Amino acid sequence: MLKSRSSVLVLVLAALAALAPFAIDTYLPAFHVMAAEFGTDELAIQQSLTFYLLPYAVMTLCHGAISDAIGRITTIKWGLAIFVLASLGCAFAPNVQTLWLFRALQGVSGGAGNTVARAMVRDLFSGAQAQRVMATVQLLFGIAPAVAPILGGLLLGIHWQAIFLFLSLYAAVALWMAVRYLPETMTVEKRVPFSLAGIAHTYGKMLRHRVFLALIACLGLNFAAFFIYVLASPIFLVEHLHLNSQQFGYLFIPTVTGMMLGSWISRHTAGKIAASRMLRYAFAWMVLIASLNVCIQLWVGNGIHHAWWLAILPIALFNIGMAAAMPVLSIAALDCYPKVRGTAASAQAFMQMLCSTVCSAAIVPFVWHSTFTLAVAMLMMTLLSTLLLRLTHQPQAHASAINDKV
Repeated sequence: MLKSRSSVLVLVLAALAALAPFAIDTYLPAFHVMAAEFGTDELAIQQSLTFYLLPYAVMTLCHGAISDAIGRITTIKWGLAIFVLASLGCAFAPNVQTLWLFRALQGVSGGAGNTVARAMVRDLFSGAQAQRVMATVQLLFGIAPAVAPILGGLLLGIHWQAIFLFLSLYAAVALWMAVRYLPETMTVEKRVPFSLAGIAHTYGKMLRHRVFLALIACLGLNFAAFFIYVLASPIFLVEHLHLNSQQFGYLFIPTVTGMMLGSWISRHTAGKIAASRMLRYAFAWMVLIASLNVCIQLWVGNGIHHAWWLAILPIALFNIGMAAAMPVLSIAALDCYPKVRGTAASAQAFMQMLCSTVCSAAIVPFVWHSTFTLAVAMLMMTLLSTLLLRLTHQPQAHASAINDKV
């Protein structure tokens, strides 16, 4: 009975965390159709990602602190309720400017579920079990980017508006599940009064914490190294690989399979392999695969569409290392601030979304013109992440403490 309840908790937490990739990936196959519908170009539709990601990144700084102050469940209720209404606004947007507005509102509210879910994993579980649960949530969360564009392609057969109606329904169901099954882990006696001065003070301390900053920066950069392909997928798949809107699964299924395999590795090695060693293996693997990706794209050149799998396989292999490292880095970062895990989870999510937003607005439009430049961008982010981890040397030692607590 206890195991069954734990499984339900993990499923609900994963559903909350998966809202963000659904909001990003489901409408990617509709870019061409939406551009024609609104009488604009694909770049204007692509910028709706930026309008979503920037408010998402900014608000993640507040969602965790809000949940520390008013409780996890109340924060989820408000966030997902607003997301439901914003999704309906996107569905019935008459022009691209209105779409930008409601995508921004989605971004403001959409991070509540993801941020609070991270904090609740550490609220409910500890030690190696926390790493296993975080890896399981990530495993289920990893399915979303594979399913979302495929589902989006199917819904596009009805109308592009059906995609946003689906997002509204998904958020409503996730909200009901959270209220029905999740316990309130931030009880009244544990709550921290909410104030902008208090948040600024807490984040000020976090900015001076070298280990914490290195951990969340590595999380953000590792994810962004993969995410550039998600953001560039309409160009990467259609123009470079000559695939169509119904073949987005050719990218997402292999890459998410790699992510799921990495999560499985992290889950089954928790408590058996030292976290510091797992990080070394995972980062070495990512650097190796990112380097090979650059060599492959340089070698194949403009003929990549004749062997499209050579452009996708390295991304899938890279994600094995990224996903294997992610739960270790995430739990170690949360353990830096055990009394305000919501705020620490906000900082994690903010860093991840900040990297993604910078990619969307400032990097992807400059590197999506060839598979080679995309591969170089992936390698540069991976090397920067590895450098951060090596410069401190402390994150590994801190991460090892996870195993020592078992």
